Amino acid sequence: MKQQFSFSFSLVLLFLHCSQTLSQPPTAAPAKAPAAATAPPLAATSAQASPPVMVPVQVSKGPVNVIKILQKAGHFAILTRLIKSTQEDIQLFSQLNDSRDGVTIFAPTDGAFSAIIKSGVLNSLTDHQKIELVQFHIIPRVLSTANFQTVSNPITTLAGSGSRFTLDVITTESMVNVTTGLTNTSVSAIVYTDSQLAIYQVDKVLLPLDIFAPKPLAPAPAPPKPKKDDGEESPMIPEDTSGSVTCMVHNTLFMFGVGIVAAAIPL
Repeated sequence: MKQQFSFSFSLVLLFLHCSQTLSQPPTAAPAKAPAAATAPPLAATSAQASPPVMVPVQVSKGPVNVIKILQKAGHFAILTRLIKSTQEDIQLFSQLNDSRDGVTIFAPTDGAFSAIIKSGVLNSLTDHQKIELVQFHIIPRVLSTANFQTVSNPITTLAGSGSRFTLDVITTESMVNVTTGLTNTSVSAIVYTDSQLAIYQVDKVLLPLDIFAPKPLAPAPAPPKPKKDDGEESPMIPEDTSGSVTCMVHNTLFMFGVGIVAAAIPL
């Protein structure tokens, strides 16, 4: 009896399992694996390529913009206008771009220019003199503060050299002094410096002797020679005939005396 019950219970369990299996939906087919990404070119994904190396970016070797540096620094508006109006910005660009020597600029502040503006000296300069004035503040080579200690005076500027364009730099332990023969000032700040350009602030305009020194007076011209008037007759100068008259008198007396003597002699 027990065996029969067990067998019947097993059949029931088997029936229930089969019913659940048949009632389930068919198992979905496994999704296809995504297509492999297209491999990049071999040169870019070579198994033998070394890991990337950080390469330092080289700073551009082109010239810096002097005008923008001065504008960014501020209080150099008058110098900036002079550089642009005299077209010395083109000269600076050429010097920085085509030469390895670089440029040094002594930059007077707006306060430094105020003195020669109020006196009317700046406006009285000719265009050529304004060019020379700007060039006198530019040295066609870069000078660091250490170079000032060994530089040979007088320093040649773009304006030239010689006694009329004298520019001397004298250094001490605490300052750099700049003198022109008319101006004596010192470097009060470093505006900008790199391997090609150095800009130093000065609180006075550097006045070259060639422009601002009193010129020696020219010698007075010789008085003009009197001109002869060909149409006017020369005044008649009386001829001195006193000697001839005296001679004639002496001759007459002599002849008269001879006649008397001849008459007195008896024949």
